[in-house]
Amino acid sequence: MGLLTQKMEKLVACVQKRPNAVCRLICFPWAGSGTSQLAQWGRLFSDSIEVFCIRLPGRETRLEEPFAKDMTSVVNEVTSVLLKELKEKPFAFFGHSFGTYMSFAVALHLKEKYGLEPVHLFMSAAHAPNSAAYLAVKSIVLPDGHHDLLAIMEILGGNFELPHDEDVWRDTALTFKEDARLFQTFSFEKTEMNTLFSCDITYFCGSDDKIYDAKGWRELISGDTSFYELPGDHLYLLKPCNESFLIKHITRSIENGL
Repeated sequence: MGLLTQKMEKLVACVQKRPNAVCRLICFPWAGSGTSQLAQWGRLFSDSIEVFCIRLPGRETRLEEPFAKDMTSVVNEVTSVLLKELKEKPFAFFGHSFGTYMSFAVALHLKEKYGLEPVHLFMSAAHAPNSAAYLAVKSIVLPDGHHDLLAIMEILGGNFELPHDEDVWRDTALTFKEDARLFQTFSFEKTEMNTLFSCDITYFCGSDDKIYDAKGWRELISGDTSFYELPGDHLYLLKPCNESFLIKHITRSIENGL
C-alpha cells in the first residue's frame, strides 16, 4: 500500500466506492463527531455520486493521533491528500455546523492556490464567515475544564439532545472542545478574497435550532444562493425524512451544475 493510499484511508471514510461516479461529494462533519453518520450517505446516493467523509485526527481510527493544532493544518492535510481526486473529476462540498467552516476553509484554499472550485457548496447550520455573529462566536473564551459540555456546545452547536452515557458524554466534550478550539483558529476576511466563488450555494438549517446569520453567504459567490429550513433541531439532518430530502436535493443540484 502506497503512502498516499494510507493517508487517504486515514483521512477519508468511503463506505460505497463508485469508480464510475461523475462527481464526488466531500462531507465535513460537525464538532465532536466522526464519520459514522455522513459516510453512510454513500449508500443512499445513486451511482453518479461518490461520497467521501473527512475524518479528523483524535477520533475513530485516528484516536491515537493528537488533535489537529489549527485549521491550516486541517486544510493542508485535506488538500494534499485529496488533490489528485479533486483534479480528476468534479466535486461538491457538504458541511454541517463546524464542518461548514472546515469545508469553506478548504474550498477557499483550493480556489486561491490551485484554481479549483466545487460545482456546488452545501452549507448547514452555521453563520456566514463574513457576519458579525461568526466573529462573536470566534471570540468566545473556551471554558478550561472538559466537564462543562453545555458551555462548549453552545459555542459551536445549537439545540440538540446531549449524550446520556457518562463516558460518551466526557469523550464528546473533549472532542467538541478541541473542535471548537480548531474553529477559532480559522480567520476569514472577505477583502482578502481575490475573486468570488462562481458556484451556487445551498444553505440548510433546522426549524428548532438557534438562529444563524446566513445572509452573508450571498456575498461570497457569483452564483445563486438557496435557503431551506427543515423540521428539527441542530441535528435535523439525522431525521430520515430530512435525510431523504437532502439526498434528493443535493443530487439534483449537482446534476444541474455539471
